[in-house]
Amino acid sequence: MVKTKDLRAMSLDELEAKLNENKKEQFNLRIQQSTGQLQNTAAIRKVRREIAKINTLIAERKKNS
Repeated sequence: MVKTKDLRAMSLDELEAKLNENKKEQFNLRIQQSTGQLQNTAAIRKVRREIAKINTLIAERKKNS
């Protein structure tokens, strides 16, 4: 899990790339869960929260620019 401090240091393009990466990870975790292969169900929650953090920072940056 990436800390908010580290996310704030990223540029807007890097944040959008990280968001895309996390959405793919979330999709893969959901597929694993539906097929019964997912061992760590808390991983879904962590990825979802990281996506929310990134979306919040992107919205802040777009609002301020």
